Amino acid sequence: MPSFTFIDLFAGIGGMRQAAEENGGTCVFSSEINREAAGTYEANFGERPYGDITKIDESDIPEHDVIFGGFPCQPFSICGFKRGFDDARGTLFFDILRIAKAKRPSCLVLENVKHFASHDRGNTLGVVVAALEEIGYSVSVEVINAVDFGLPQNRDRTIIVASRIGTFDFSKLVTSERLTVSSVLETEGPFEYVDPAEYTLLRDDIVKVQKQSGLRFVGYRNRNLRKVGVREGTEHLSRVHKQPNRIYCATAAHPTLAAGESSGRYWILVDGVVRKLTQRECYRLQGFPDSFKISASATAAYRQIGNSVPVPMIAEVVRAARAQGLITIPADTEALLAA
Repeated sequence: MPSFTFIDLFAGIGGMRQAAEENGGTCVFSSEINREAAGTYEANFGERPYGDITKIDESDIPEHDVIFGGFPCQPFSICGFKRGFDDARGTLFFDILRIAKAKRPSCLVLENVKHFASHDRGNTLGVVVAALEEIGYSVSVEVINAVDFGLPQNRDRTIIVASRIGTFDFSKLVTSERLTVSSVLETEGPFEYVDPAEYTLLRDDIVKVQKQSGLRFVGYRNRNLRKVGVREGTEHLSRVHKQPNRIYCATAAHPTLAAGESSGRYWILVDGVVRKLTQRECYRLQGFPDSFKISASATAAYRQIGNSVPVPMIAEVVRAARAQGLITIPADTEALLAA
């Protein structure tokens, strides 16, 4: 298949670029406003992304076949205020739209949190779909989970594929056998273990696997129990413990890596002892290769990976879009669309 060109908007540390390049894509422009993330991006891809996309004129962006954009999810996330387009960050979708309208790429692949699809009773998604359709794109939307694409992380994301050539079929995605956290663990430390006096493990008869998510909640650090609405004797329930204190089992899937927590968030039970996931293990949970250069700042490293996309999941979307002929526009097709 011929190669394609793309631009990488709200690029973060380059998860979408990684997925696109694995499918033969060539990046011709990138943009990321966060300086630390841009530094990590530069260290790995050899170029510094442009800054604030709102200050970049669309005429200055090179021609391209695909727009990739994981536009800011905080306004739509269940972890945030879910203010959507009322939040200034929520309006950044319209910068994607103005670029698409000016450059008319064949395809857009956009990513956001699961709750983007249901935000404001679906009205927010409706605005996005209608806006893309108005400028000539056929739009498909689906919530898919990283755990179905070779990553042991329960990470649901709303994926939007818009094409001028045809309609993307999500049923053609090829899924993978589900893995466990054990598959991404490093074999050598140093590891950060937790003093057994500082956590409580649940009895075997209490521990249950949630079949759909694949998570196994096995214990908690002895702090910050949620008090409001919590009945006595429910300490064994994961929902009464704040997420940074929950302990999950390495022989199951891991919950969604989040960007808003401290670097002490990810605790797992491995061979009977509790420790924190290493930075490299977190990057493996998102599908980044071990050759990927991680920020020297631990806080930035954990935040950046929590903000990133699951690389194999996006790579499969790109592969399927190419297989369905929705990315590169042949000259004769372009002429028909322009007529």
